[in-house]
Amino acid sequence: MGLVFFKRYWMELDLRRWSPPAVVLPSGYCLLAWHPDLLESHAQAKYESFRYDLDANVFPCLGQQEGCLRLMQEIARSQGFLPQATWLAVFQGPAGAIPQPCGTIQGIRDAKGRGAVQNLGVVPQHRRRGLARALLCRALEGFQQAGLERAGLEVTAENTGAVRLYQQIGFRHVETLYKASLATPAAT
Repeated sequence: MGLVFFKRYWMELDLRRWSPPAVVLPSGYCLLAWHPDLLESHAQAKYESFRYDLDANVFPCLGQQEGCLRLMQEIARSQGFLPQATWLAVFQGPAGAIPQPCGTIQGIRDAKGRGAVQNLGVVPQHRRRGLARALLCRALEGFQQAGLERAGLEVTAENTGAVRLYQQIGFRHVETLYKASLATPAAT
């Protein structure tokens, strides 16, 4: 296993000029605002979303359940953590079913005073239903409520679906970065 470099984009959005688009969740789904009791559900959704994805190669903690829990705890304890920009998607299923965490997003205020999206993820079997768009829009609204003027995120360039979503919402590619990892690249 050698050193591998992953191409990543830093993308930004001017929140002063952004209006949230109408977002409708499919039947059986809901978004839950941050609450500390949901920390483990966020970690579970993060793990299920990323464990087989390319980003688990870029950030190995995303491919481990315990790593996702530690990451979620670190985010929630960070000085810049923004609860109003942190959401959990849940599939409620049929009556009597146990609700399943199926998507997550966290937001922080970074050192430059921007809203920084952390780990937007949707569990594979719940993708293509508009959940990522809904989570992202809620997080961006949370950044606006916190009085932030800009939002940013980092995305692996090969994740074309995510890049396309971010562009549709209004994010613009600002910088190209390279992340070194000891991981073997995922098959494409």
